[in-house]
Amino acid sequence: MKAAVFPGSFDPITLGHKDIIDRALPLFDQLIIAIGVNVDKKYMFDTKARMQMIKLVYKNEPKIKVAQYKGLTVDFCHDHGLNFILRGLRNPADFEFEKAIAQTNRKLGDVETVFLLTGPETSFISSSIVRDIYHNGGDISSLVPKEIIPLITQL
Repeated sequence: MKAAVFPGSFDPITLGHKDIIDRALPLFDQLIIAIGVNVDKKYMFDTKARMQMIKLVYKNEPKIKVAQYKGLTVDFCHDHGLNFILRGLRNPADFEFEKAIAQTNRKLGDVETVFLLTGPETSFISSSIVRDIYHNGGDISSLVPKEIIPLITQL
């Protein structure tokens, strides 16, 4: 079985994330969306809420599993028998940053990284932009999956 992990903070999941996930589904038998926990980072939504959002968006997709983890992504891969990490690239800066991490993961754990380019309609979206717009009273409905709008406004 070909399985991959798509790691990130997903604070919140955006249409950019969804674009990458949806296009990766035909490539893998299983995709684990793994929410990394960094104790030094301040999140808008707690891990439980972020997991709930992702599960809501993909409630009808049996190939998707949602998990959380601490530590290195390569260790998560080893613990779950995964050989692939999925990453999305929005721009050249993303590529340079992700390339170094991918090469390190290959060196540390013989794990390959598969890169997908975001579509032009979502390449500008990031969770930090969504959070900033939301905190300042802006409309985020064109930036996040419609299923999570009620959850975001409740939290």
